[in-house]
Amino acid sequence: MEYVTLRNDVEIPQLGFGVFQIAPQDTKDVVLKAIENGYRHFDTAQAYYNEEGVGDAIAESGIPREEFFITTKVWHSDHGYEQTKKACEESLKKLKTDYIDLYLIHQNIGDVFATWRALEDLYKEGRVKAIGVCNFTKSRFANLALHSEITPMVHQIEVNPFYQQEGIEKFHDKFDTKVEAWGPLAEGRDGIFENPILSEIGDKYGKSVAQVILRWLIQRGIIVFLKSVKS
Repeated sequence: MEYVTLRNDVEIPQLGFGVFQIAPQDTKDVVLKAIENGYRHFDTAQAYYNEEGVGDAIAESGIPREEFFITTKVWHSDHGYEQTKKACEESLKKLKTDYIDLYLIHQNIGDVFATWRALEDLYKEGRVKAIGVCNFTKSRFANLALHSEITPMVHQIEVNPFYQQEGIEKFHDKFDTKVEAWGPLAEGRDGIFENPILSEIGDKYGKSVAQVILRWLIQRGIIVFLKSVKS
């Protein structure tokens, strides 16, 4: 397993498993299967309504909590200082853990600065080990980073062959922030698995299109999430 190290020395497995759009009743079994296949990094969110399934699977796995890396996110309906602190406590209960490895602001909507102050305090309190944001534009990210006590350690955004975000990691290097890619396989849209260019590269190296994409992202130093509900 390859790792990415944040500025506070927290290490994140570079390959993770996302649970977006996995039905709550199916999440535990899917995550248990992912654990069985070697995954230890799981990305969920308040808005996915399946944090409990992730927590149940990790508890049932019998593997020590410290061997897992758990990311979750606060939704914009709970933005604001007190609401965010409360939302974090609810996520901790659902995940059946006393700390979250990475806590993110899910959307750049509403009172982001008050929400960020809550994340900073949760980090100082040890409730979360690292903090960051999702889906910010460059200008809004820079505005938050330059006017906060703690600069976001992670920025989770869409990156895939159809939306390459060329140079985005270099922009974030200025803030010592790591990039995470959601939708690295473009959610299977637009015939990505039959794309002639990607297929040609895969044939050359004896790899699948998915493997080609993952290697491209990993070589850029980007943290990647996959998702599947099939074995």
